Amino acid sequence: MKQLKMLRRLALSCSAPQMPKPACTQAVRRGAQVPKNSGAQVLRGTFAQGSVRAPGFASSAPLHLERARVLRVGGIEGMRNHWATKWTEGEAELQEATRIFAEAEIRPRVSKMDKEARMDPELIQAIFDNGLMGIEAAEEYGGLSMNFTATLLAIQEIAKVDPAVAVMVDIHNTLTITAFNRYATDAQKSEYLPRLCTDTVSSFCLSEAGSGSDAFALKTRADFNKEKGVWVLNGTKCWISNSKEAGLFLVFANGDFSKGHRGISCFIVEGSNPGLSIGKAESKLGIRFLPPKPKLSIL
Repeated sequence: MKQLKMLRRLALSCSAPQMPKPACTQAVRRGAQVPKNSGAQVLRGTFAQGSVRAPGFASSAPLHLERARVLRVGGIEGMRNHWATKWTEGEAELQEATRIFAEAEIRPRVSKMDKEARMDPELIQAIFDNGLMGIEAAEEYGGLSMNFTATLLAIQEIAKVDPAVAVMVDIHNTLTITAFNRYATDAQKSEYLPRLCTDTVSSFCLSEAGSGSDAFALKTRADFNKEKGVWVLNGTKCWISNSKEAGLFLVFANGDFSKGHRGISCFIVEGSNPGLSIGKAESKLGIRFLPPKPKLSIL
């Protein structure tokens, strides 16, 4: 008991560590110009830079989250400045609708998909049709205009039935949709979000053989071809979920290694890009029908 009290006292005396600043806050010089129809454009904000076929202006000005976020959930508008103690009406409705969908559409397919190590295309489209791939995207782009809590509730209900489907929905919503919501230009949102909400699965390409938890050590490089006005990526990614089903990839690369992690950028790459190749899937003990690819090469 005395030892436990000492540990508690020690824990109380320790201050919380400071969170590091975003890796890509100054990845691009403010005001860097990208040629029109160049085949590449910077994703705005602190997250990353780079895109495809979207001409415009690049900015590295950091975006700051508002202290109090306006939520529009199921027609309910309001300010949430406190910890949630119960779900809103819209959140609860989405949770229940997702539970019913998971039991009716996912559970009957789980055994077959696991044996075949393959996601059922009809199930993927059904998930899109029920709005579960654009929960936080704005309605104007085909999304539900809901909040992060709603996204988590939907993922939780899917995971109760099968974790592999939950991983696909999780990556697509919490990584890709969030990146576009926070850091994409209006042109990029208009071009990509309607697809991401209706029929295009996405993949988040960060990990490499030598940079897993140490993401700053990635070796994939990005070079800008001035003559053609395009970005050229060279590198290999590993353990990339959704890669087999994805039609759009967010690929992290370093455009200036002399700046260390501040040179890291994120590029939007179409799945149809001829320089993109996907390796053989790894055989796993579980979550078999969402197999990560050991190698995703970009040239």
